[in-house]
Amino acid sequence: MTSLLQRVKSNMAIFAHRKARGMLDGEYCSVFRGRSLDFDDLRAYVPGDEVRDIDWKASARHGSPLVKRYMAVRRQTVILVTDTGRNMAAAAYSGETKKDIAVMALGVMGYLAHRHGDMAGLVCGDSGGTTSLPAKGGEAHLERLLRQVDSTATLDAAPSRIEDQLHHVARNVRGRNLLFVVADEVAANPAFGQLLRRLRAQHEVLWLTVRDAGLAPGEPLLQPEQALPDSYSVSGSHPLLAHLARDPAVAAAYATAVAERDAGRKAMLRQAGITEGEVDGTGGVMTALFALLERHRRAG
Repeated sequence: MTSLLQRVKSNMAIFAHRKARGMLDGEYCSVFRGRSLDFDDLRAYVPGDEVRDIDWKASARHGSPLVKRYMAVRRQTVILVTDTGRNMAAAAYSGETKKDIAVMALGVMGYLAHRHGDMAGLVCGDSGGTTSLPAKGGEAHLERLLRQVDSTATLDAAPSRIEDQLHHVARNVRGRNLLFVVADEVAANPAFGQLLRRLRAQHEVLWLTVRDAGLAPGEPLLQPEQALPDSYSVSGSHPLLAHLARDPAVAAAYATAVAERDAGRKAMLRQAGITEGEVDGTGGVMTALFALLERHRRAG
């Protein structure tokens, strides 16, 4: 059986030829900021910050409240959170299954944690239940986490509902950790937004969205003159008739619906103070994660 972690490490090695591995490591380290003797920098105060972290002298000079940030020196915990419902067994925009992209992204983040001496745990599941594997170190443990995701995200799984896994984290995960969430293109709603704000108040949260396949199966890989195969929705099991995909009115309505859903999700995450990235294939995972970590640092 091929090691999933070995695939992850091979992908990272290829990426390292194009971007310095140290840059990616640096972005990973910048996520963890905790109380220690190692002062890092100052940033603008935002609601929810500890009042005791305000640097009053610097704030007086600046004219608005500034808080101190510290580089954490203790071992950190990364909680990998992902959807293993049947939505993740569907096709992504690249034509690969979303599960394969999720495994690659979770593997890269988990391996970064391993290289830095941090521990990684997993919370995954669907609307039928949630599985939690405790945080530990080591490559064998990380392989087990990836196997759990790979083996459970199938077309026979229950429908996806990432909110259930996030509720599990909110109820059961103590301390301040890094939550790395890999999910489908979720729809926003007020209760979901409230849950995200609750999680962000306790944890650092990074969110990676796996992009859906286009309206036409295989899009954009197929040429306009090629025949389209019929497909079906894994969430509702209803057919998606191929000939409708080329109807301009259908395509326009679909594009509008996708844009509205994306805008709602982005606004919900932004209001919760959560940095989001997007990825549409395994080949783009490294670049997407690098950009996500960098945006999170800048938003700091």
